[in-house]
Amino acid sequence: MTDLTEEERELAAMVRDFADTVVAPQAYEADRTHTLNMDVVRQMGELGLFGLPFPEEVGGQGGDLMALGLAIEALGRVDQSIAITLEAGVSLGAMPVFRFGTDAQREALLPDLLAGRALAGFGLTEPEAGSDAGATRTTARREGGEWVINGAKQFITNSGTPITRFVTVTAVTGERDGRKQISTIIVPNGTPGFTVEPPYDKLGWRASDTHPLTFVDARVPEENLLGEEGRGFANFLSILDEGRVAIAALSVGAAEGCLEQATAYARSRTVFGAALSTRQNAQFTLARMRARVHTARLAWHHAARLRDAGKPFGEEAAIAKLVAGEAAMDNARDATQIFGGNGFMDEFPVARHYRDSKILEIGEGTTEVQLLVIARALGLAG
Repeated sequence: MTDLTEEERELAAMVRDFADTVVAPQAYEADRTHTLNMDVVRQMGELGLFGLPFPEEVGGQGGDLMALGLAIEALGRVDQSIAITLEAGVSLGAMPVFRFGTDAQREALLPDLLAGRALAGFGLTEPEAGSDAGATRTTARREGGEWVINGAKQFITNSGTPITRFVTVTAVTGERDGRKQISTIIVPNGTPGFTVEPPYDKLGWRASDTHPLTFVDARVPEENLLGEEGRGFANFLSILDEGRVAIAALSVGAAEGCLEQATAYARSRTVFGAALSTRQNAQFTLARMRARVHTARLAWHHAARLRDAGKPFGEEAAIAKLVAGEAAMDNARDATQIFGGNGFMDEFPVARHYRDSKILEIGEGTTEVQLLVIARALGLAG
């Protein structure tokens, strides 16, 4: 991390220490019981992590995407569920309100979101609309000064925690030139007709709070529209690249966690009278894992620096997400192999990383979507 400022190094070290002393000890039990540890979330709020990339005048820490990424990477080393709770809380919960909210919405919602006293979800994905968000079927119509919302969402992070305040949902609010007009609307938890369904039984990220949502004539005031009507999907896309960089940082943390665990195990494990780490095959495996971490970290750092400098970074965000997601999955597989039979046991962190890391090639845009973005940047049509 030679390109970091002294302040960034201190932040990374602080969160790394928090991850090792507070987050890591509870990770196995939280994963086993599929429970998000709200005390850990509270402490993250007290450290100011949820406010990292927001200006001080709205209650943030005055940082940037680089600062957020450093925190997410440090957490992802030991517990991806906690890392994604922070990433989604910022990128999908608070950021849309900060970017597109009215002054009244900002004043009402941001203080608790940036302090970690509240969380929010973003309801984009549907049973028939994932990467193809234009296939959105959830609708919202005006009636008597209210939006009446009907539809369903799935895989919505931070949507059912004890401190979840609201979800922002994308909904079709009209049509123009034969195309759906998609808007974003704030729906407070507890709204009649809005149901947070039971949580998923997931392969990975088991301690992350994730639910399907249903809306049956759910009514909210017209002023709950977030941003300009008909610009909801476009607004989401405008902040998606930042989320991809943040997920890349999480992926690098996971890849590094696997490397650290596998290196320590190889040194302590005796095979045929010698440490596993003395065997060339293990050395080469660990060397490749190290190279993946280094390369993926350079990619997300570069994308974050471009964004923070106000320069275009869409292609670089896609590259970072692609490279880092694959690095996390590859390192999880190799670390599990280094551990042998023990790598198949959930009590070892590499087993959790093996289950957790697959979603890093899917969430916030699949690997295939990143390849499409990069291909288009190359000028390839179709």
